[in-house]
Amino acid sequence: MNVRRSAAALAASAVLCVGAAPAALADTAPPASPSAPPVIPDGLYGKGDPTYDGVWRQSFALLAQHTVGVKPSLKAMTWLVGQQCQNGGFASFRPNPAVACDANTMYDTNATAAALQALKALGGHDAEVKSGVDWLKSVQNEDGGWSYVPGSPSDANSTAVVISALAVAGEKPAEVKSKAGKSAYEGLLPFQLGCTAEPAADRGAFAYQPADGKLLANADATAAAALAGLGKGAAVVPSAENTPAAPLACPAANAADPAAAAQGAAGYLAEALKKDGHLMAVTPGSDQPTPDTGNTVDAVLALAAAGHKESAAGALKWLETNSAEWAKGSPAALGTLVLATHATGNDPKSFGGTDLVAALNATGPAPQGADTEATSVDSKKEKPSGGQNVWWIVGSCAAAGVGIGILLSGRRKKNQS
Repeated sequence: MNVRRSAAALAASAVLCVGAAPAALADTAPPASPSAPPVIPDGLYGKGDPTYDGVWRQSFALLAQHTVGVKPSLKAMTWLVGQQCQNGGFASFRPNPAVACDANTMYDTNATAAALQALKALGGHDAEVKSGVDWLKSVQNEDGGWSYVPGSPSDANSTAVVISALAVAGEKPAEVKSKAGKSAYEGLLPFQLGCTAEPAADRGAFAYQPADGKLLANADATAAAALAGLGKGAAVVPSAENTPAAPLACPAANAADPAAAAQGAAGYLAEALKKDGHLMAVTPGSDQPTPDTGNTVDAVLALAAAGHKESAAGALKWLETNSAEWAKGSPAALGTLVLATHATGNDPKSFGGTDLVAALNATGPAPQGADTEATSVDSKKEKPSGGQNVWWIVGSCAAAGVGIGILLSGRRKKNQS
């Protein structure tokens, strides 16, 4: 599971720009200075602008720390809890949690799903987790899936990360159904390219959304869907299984069998990694593919979850020598690398000569045991709620036309903060 904020934000803006911005901006004062550096809240990991990924990166930082036995900062945990709205949902980032969430709040299903995984792992936040689960159920689309922004058409990425969060929270995704009676898995599996897809190498992959009526293989969606089909979240327990991933079984995988669909997705990822030892993608502004570090990490995590560490080994080795610049200072990137390395049974503290855990810890408040924080978090207290600053719509609207085309072509650009 990796950061997927940029394209998701563009997708959201493509919907929100039509009529939403004027209403939202009517009662909102513009920033004092468009060029002013972002204000990083105390307790938040990362120094980049948190507008699109504050909750996401915080969740992955805390989840990764907990997974490898580091006791996260209470200050950081309190910040994440305080981002939740009273209805259980999360925005990508709320700059002022003291302001109640309202009709202008830009809710984010992906951020909510990530936060629930972190809060469930940390323990002591059952009420917050239940509230978040209830909110996710309330914004399920009739087809059984979810979108990044509630009310938009379902996409495989959002549906997958929500399913993973539901499974981690103790729900049975096959039993989470929309008002139309469609289950969460019925919302996800139609995005998979089946046994008649061309080229044959794309069979088993998942698309983000149909593009001109066609499903185009998308590595980001495929890795997320593999975890979801297996009923697992991003914190994968290392397994003794170590078998090569097989291609999608034909005739087409049974749509009622999420596990079979997940194995087909793993088969696609394994084959895609064989050529260069990593994934490739075309980035905005270029017509030539370049190494796709983020989705390569996602693929490693998905393959490990599916019991195919052998298929992930080469990519993990490539990441050891090629991920440093990509992950530098990014809590989400470092957190995902920690989770992927741990899932394959390797030591995140010795990753190609780098201590990923120490690097992650350095991006935010020191973990407990390394500082003088108090000893408990009162999760029962009333959480402040805040509206999302919607000025991001103005800038993202300008890019939406280009960005949404890139997104729907199956090449989902990621923004690590």
